[in-house]
Amino acid sequence: MTSAWELLLPAASAPARARGRALREALRDAVRSGRLAAGTRLPSSRDLAADLRVSRGLVTEAYEQLTAEGYLRSGRGAGTWVGDAVRAARPRARDLAPRSRGDLADFVPGTPDLSLFPRSAWAAAQRGVLADLPHESLGYPDPRGLPRLRTALAELLARRRGVVADPERIVVVSGVAQATALLAGVLHARGTRTAGVEDPGSPQHSALYASAGVGTVPLPLDDEGLALGPLHASGVRAVVTTPAHQFPTGIAYSARRRAELLAWARSVDGLVLEDDYDGDFRYDRAPVGALQGLDPERVAYTGSVSKSLAPGLRLGWLLVPDWLADDVVERKRTTDLGHPTLDQALFARFVERGDYDRQLRVCQRAYRERRDALVAALAEHFPGARVTGIAAGLHAIATLPQHHGPEERFLARVTEAGVVVRPLTAYGHGGAAGDQAAGAARAPEGVRLVLGYAHLTPGRIRAGVARMAEAV
Repeated sequence: MTSAWELLLPAASAPARARGRALREALRDAVRSGRLAAGTRLPSSRDLAADLRVSRGLVTEAYEQLTAEGYLRSGRGAGTWVGDAVRAARPRARDLAPRSRGDLADFVPGTPDLSLFPRSAWAAAQRGVLADLPHESLGYPDPRGLPRLRTALAELLARRRGVVADPERIVVVSGVAQATALLAGVLHARGTRTAGVEDPGSPQHSALYASAGVGTVPLPLDDEGLALGPLHASGVRAVVTTPAHQFPTGIAYSARRRAELLAWARSVDGLVLEDDYDGDFRYDRAPVGALQGLDPERVAYTGSVSKSLAPGLRLGWLLVPDWLADDVVERKRTTDLGHPTLDQALFARFVERGDYDRQLRVCQRAYRERRDALVAALAEHFPGARVTGIAAGLHAIATLPQHHGPEERFLARVTEAGVVVRPLTAYGHGGAAGDQAAGAARAPEGVRLVLGYAHLTPGRIRAGVARMAEAV
């Protein structure tokens, strides 16, 4: 029984007090995984003990315990055998994270270039935090977040995004998704049953509100932002917006529409949730300041490091009006007892030392170059194509000449050629407003694409656009 000896040898080298438990667990694992198949005869307790150099009593006790549990069977004078009752195989951990399919070019929007993550600076900040962090800081944190990080974020957001940032009203969250879910839960507890969402818009907004029991009303856009007529007619008192760079159309809300949106919120005693998902990235001028800076009591502001560092960090912030702060903090407390302390201290140090500003500059240069490459490639391979929306963010809207349609045929051909794209129509929320938005997205030009470029090198962008042109 050399194979059995090899399987159990690590257990035999365990500390004396843990050796019996380790031996039993090793035997269970070998039977469950099939490495000891049903019907296999095990060595006698005397022989196995000698091979493993453990006491015979240890082996006898393990055999008796596993026989009682059904893993083994034995008969007087017949030896010990692997039983046939066990059917469970070792479970496999699946990875459900979204992954590229290995296509020539994947233009799906929303993904930053993860190779730009500042590993050296991040590692240095981590070493500094581990060396300096007091032991007591490793306990349960303030559910709002570490005061050090909230203070650093308040300075950062006021300087870069023009928000009115009180550290007492900042809540550190695991990204915009958690911020939205927290607010949706609080609004539901206060009696809100519907909220408005931009149409077309991010699909996650509707899903997150639905998870809190709040339905969503699709609200169409015009050239300046949310259309006011449908907003007033909807009856909602909460609305989710992306005013700095609307997703997916790429427009920036006009100054007039921003003022009108805030006037609506005051008139209905309502709330605007501002998702500033890529507000730091503007390539033709300085970014437009956040809507929250105009009326901090009517706007809840949220953002994250998902586009500037990496979505896998699960780190963001929520700046809430005073009248919602206590409810949001309490819901955050009951949800997860606070964000991980080490992650917060690390990011605080990263911000304080200027590393985050440097990272934003690195991303700004890279993403501007890639947007320029996309615009040039479209002009070369799709004469007459128009790129609309402001020069900002991680995606662009491309409207192709009508002869490249219909949309369904175009998408089928480029997909077959190994290029992944999303049409603007994919981001409609349905209903009357959604049908109107989808119709506007199709006619009269033909095909309108939402092209993400930040995660692609300029070379892959050019190759992907060229392959699209060849396919159609």
